[in-house]
Amino acid sequence: MRPMNALTRWLRPAAHILILVAALGPFGAAGIAHADTDADRAREALRSGEILPLSHILETVSNQYTGDVIDVKLDRDDGIWTYEVKLLLPNSAVAKLKYDARNARLLKAKGHDLDKARKP
Repeated sequence: MRPMNALTRWLRPAAHILILVAALGPFGAAGIAHADTDADRAREALRSGEILPLSHILETVSNQYTGDVIDVKLDRDDGIWTYEVKLLLPNSAVAKLKYDARNARLLKAKGHDLDKARKP
């Protein structure tokens, strides 16, 4: 059995599409005329610069909080893209962080003793 690295520790099936979209970067959407699925819409948003890559969001979380990312969702409500991040804090609580996918601005944060996990 292989030891888990940081990526596989937080990677869940729902995040596979996000990882693929982030990895494909601007070249992954070449040839897509219409976005037919959620993955296609996310890929097109990344290609067009409407959203930041997942790697940027993960770096932002790492710079702001101590803990391990355990889940990430890319969501679009009322035309606004957001990354919803679940973070396992050092106190074993789970925090929920919501970032604007366009600029990585933290929109909402909640979790028990989340302020103690905030980096200076």
